[in-house]
Amino acid sequence: MKTLKQLLEERPRAPLSVAPEDSVFVALELMAKHDIGAVLVTRDGHLAGIFSERDYARKVTLVGKSSKETLVKEIMTEKVLYALPEQTTDQAMAVMTNKHIRHLPVLDADQRIVGVVSIGDLVKETISQQAFLIKQLEQYIAS
Repeated sequence: MKTLKQLLEERPRAPLSVAPEDSVFVALELMAKHDIGAVLVTRDGHLAGIFSERDYARKVTLVGKSSKETLVKEIMTEKVLYALPEQTTDQAMAVMTNKHIRHLPVLDADQRIVGVVSIGDLVKETISQQAFLIKQLEQYIAS
């Protein structure tokens, strides 16, 4: 079973972020450009929150706010659940499933951002692990 550190090393892509003072529109443009569902909100290199499509739908669109006039800090999720690099993909998936979240930042012991995993990343890894196990079992049975 892989750790989150191992999973993130396989796809070395720096997590995308915006500043709390950026407009929601800027965050949405970044998300659309990279085809992602959430961005980290950082202040001085540290995690200040997370902004997701869910935040936008519930806190901007449904209440009639403007994405160009609303700042990310006004609607971001400030209390962010996070995982540690040494946690397994199964542990991260359990947290995400239980808390109904789709994106989980990974922070090291010094609270530095290591990366972000999505539920899609974890599902793909689980499928890959299961396919490997099935192949191993088939080879064992065949021999």
